[in-house]
Amino acid sequence: MTAKKVLTIIELEGMHLDDVVEKKIFASAPFHDYEIEFVRVNLGGINGTGEMKPLTLIPKDLAERTNGIMVLRHYMAKAEIDLFPNLKVVVRCGVGYDRLDRKYLAEKGVTVCNVPDYGTEEIADHSTALHLSLRRGIVVHHERQRAASPAGWAVVESPLVSRLRGATFGVIGLGRIGTATALRAKAFGMHVIFYDPYLPNGVDKSLGFERVRKLEDIFTRSNTISVHCPLTSETRGLVSTELLALVNPGTILVNTARGEIVSLSGVEAAMKQGNLAGAGLDVLEVEPIPEPPHPLLAAYRAKEQWLEGRLLITPHSAFYSPSSYADIRTNSAQTMKDVLIDGLQSNVISPLSE
Repeated sequence: MTAKKVLTIIELEGMHLDDVVEKKIFASAPFHDYEIEFVRVNLGGINGTGEMKPLTLIPKDLAERTNGIMVLRHYMAKAEIDLFPNLKVVVRCGVGYDRLDRKYLAEKGVTVCNVPDYGTEEIADHSTALHLSLRRGIVVHHERQRAASPAGWAVVESPLVSRLRGATFGVIGLGRIGTATALRAKAFGMHVIFYDPYLPNGVDKSLGFERVRKLEDIFTRSNTISVHCPLTSETRGLVSTELLALVNPGTILVNTARGEIVSLSGVEAAMKQGNLAGAGLDVLEVEPIPEPPHPLLAAYRAKEQWLEGRLLITPHSAFYSPSSYADIRTNSAQTMKDVLIDGLQSNVISPLSE
C-alpha cells in the first residue's frame, strides 16, 4: 500500500496554545489524499508576543521537510528562506508583507500570500481614536489633571482642539482600512480628500470623497492627515520632512500603516516648528524602540513640556482585538489550505506588487 503524501506546515511564532482550529480547517472539504503535519515552532515567546528567536533554531529535519510557513512577525530574507529547501507557500498572518523577500521567494518558486480581510475595523477605529483623543484635547486635559499640581477645573487652550464638522480629513492610501477610516471621518461631518494614484477613476464619486492628484495637496489642505498606504519601495519615506513642513497650523498626523513611511525626524521638526499640532503614531521607523531612542521618543518618554498632550504612541497594536486575533488565525489557516493543499490562488501576492 502506497503511503500518503505528507505536507508539513509550520507556524513560526507560536501564536496560539493549541492546533484545533488549524487542523479542522486543513481537514475540511475539498478532501485530498494527504496527511497534514502542523507544527508550532514557538519562536515568538508567549502567544507569539515575546522576544523573537532566530529561525536557525528550527530542527534541520523539520525545516527541510517544511512545505508551508505561517509567519506574523519574523523577517524572511535569503538566509532564512534557504533553510527551507522544500518550501512551497508562505502565508503572512496579516496585511503587510514588507518583511518577506518576495523577489527571492519567487526565484525559489515559493508562493506568497497575505491575509487582507482581518482587522479593518480595529485599525480604522484605532486611527479614529488617536485622531479624536488629540483633536478633542482629551490627552492634554488628562495630563494636566493628573499632574503633581493639577490644573484648574477649566479648559486648556490648545491649537489641537477644534470642531470636526467642516474640517478636512486627508487620507493617503484609500484601500480597505483607508476607506473605513475615511467613512468614520465623514460620519463626523468632515470633508474627506484622498491621494491614491493606483485607484481607478470614479472611486471618489461612489464614496462622496474628493480625490486629489498631488500628494502635496494632502499636506497643504488637510486639518488631519491619516496614513494608510502599504510599505513599498515607492512609499518608504513618503511622508518626508519637506512635506510635513507644508502643513497648516493646528494639523494632526495619524499613522497606523507602517512606520517607515513617515519620517520621525520630520514629525519632530514640524512639531517644533509649531504647525504640526499633534501626532498619533501606532507604528515607528524602528520597532521595537531601540536604545537610545530617537530624540522625539526620548522627549516623549521624558514628558518634556513642549510635547504635553501633543504626541500619542501605541505599540503597533491598532490591529488587535480578541475578534481580530481570531480572524487572523482562521483566515491564515484557510489561505494556507486554499493555496498549498487545494491549489487555489487565494490572497496571492505578486513579487512585483507595490
